[in-house]
Amino acid sequence: MVQVKTKFPTMSIADIVSSLGAWGVPIVPEQLHRPTPDFVEGVYCACLYQVTKINHDAVREPVQRILDQAQLVDKDMHSTSLASHVLLYHLTRFARAAMIQDFCSKDIQFPERERTVQLLSAFINFVKFTEQFCVPFVEKLRERSDEIVTERERVSRRLEAITQEIDALKSKMAEDEPRCEALRQENAALHAKMFATKEIQLTVVQEVETLKAQKTALIERKDALNGEIASMSEAMMRTRSRIVQSPERIKRTITQMSATTIDDKQTIALHEAKARDLQAKINAFSNIEIEIRSCTEQLKAVRKENELLQVIQKELHELKDLVEGKQIERNELRLRQERVQKQLSNAQEKLERAQRHAEDRKAANQKTIERLQRQYDEMVVERRDNDKQVEELRGEASKLEKEMAEHLKANEIELNQLLAEYWKLRHDTDFYMETLANKLNMKVDFS
Repeated sequence: MVQVKTKFPTMSIADIVSSLGAWGVPIVPEQLHRPTPDFVEGVYCACLYQVTKINHDAVREPVQRILDQAQLVDKDMHSTSLASHVLLYHLTRFARAAMIQDFCSKDIQFPERERTVQLLSAFINFVKFTEQFCVPFVEKLRERSDEIVTERERVSRRLEAITQEIDALKSKMAEDEPRCEALRQENAALHAKMFATKEIQLTVVQEVETLKAQKTALIERKDALNGEIASMSEAMMRTRSRIVQSPERIKRTITQMSATTIDDKQTIALHEAKARDLQAKINAFSNIEIEIRSCTEQLKAVRKENELLQVIQKELHELKDLVEGKQIERNELRLRQERVQKQLSNAQEKLERAQRHAEDRKAANQKTIERLQRQYDEMVVERRDNDKQVEELRGEASKLEKEMAEHLKANEIELNQLLAEYWKLRHDTDFYMETLANKLNMKVDFS
């Protein structure tokens, strides 16, 4: 017979019968003396149901769903086998939780009396252990239930506000979408116009620079001609003062000077016309420069609008991400609320079951206390006997310690005498060897 390796104490058959009866599983002691597979499976499943709420009814629906998905021919045969395997799996996990590592199908198919009693003792003790430690958990759940309800209401209100904000933002986005599209098209057109204007501006700037250089050259040439005319006028005045007054010569000189003056006037008129043309071109270029500046300012405004649009789009994307995060948080809170409600219902059921079985546990605990009191009285008697034996052993141990001390003292005296004889003998040997070496005229090292 294989013994069950468990940390829970073995219960009596009467305690097992009373515990199972309190759970609504009536049995008789004869069933434990001669266990059958059906009886063992039933009581094991009853213990499993007290902790996990798993029984044949809970397993039937998932098994049927799996068989429907598998599309097997003989579903009845496979359903019975699969249900048995699933229950065996959960019973094995339950046994491991109860510190039973060697639970197997043999314990159900070929049950033994002693092993069945030990397994049921471990299962019942484990169930009672979980029920005792679940009571504080249920009290904590009740204390936190109000906080959870308040938090749920707050989260619901916050979720509604966020949903309204999201709807408002979505409607605003829908309203702004045509304007954004128009701004995109206008931005593209302004970009194209800007690049074309920039090319024209480069060409015009080059022409303006060329015309400015020409204007500067013409002004310098005009100043040079004016200086030359002034110098020639002075020379003419000086020459007139030195020339002899001759009418013919004066006429010829006047004719030459008139022709020269006419040519100079024509040259001056030509230069003035060129200067007027250049001034007109300069004015035109100034107007073009003003237009280019206005285009540049418009381009800057378009860039600002574009940057503002990008910022709005970025905020819109961030808001979308925030909305998705809030939706995920809402789903998590909803799942958490469902889990808490489920845990609260399970805890309430366990609490009700614990209250129903409180009197049974109290009676069982009273029996256990009486049994432990009897064991304690027996242990007191045994302890007295053990104390007498310990006193006797202590006396014998003290007597042996005295004999050992005397023996060690005698051995120490004998060892000291032997050492004294050894050193005396060694000294005599060294003296003899030294004397012998002196007689033989030999040098011997005694170090």
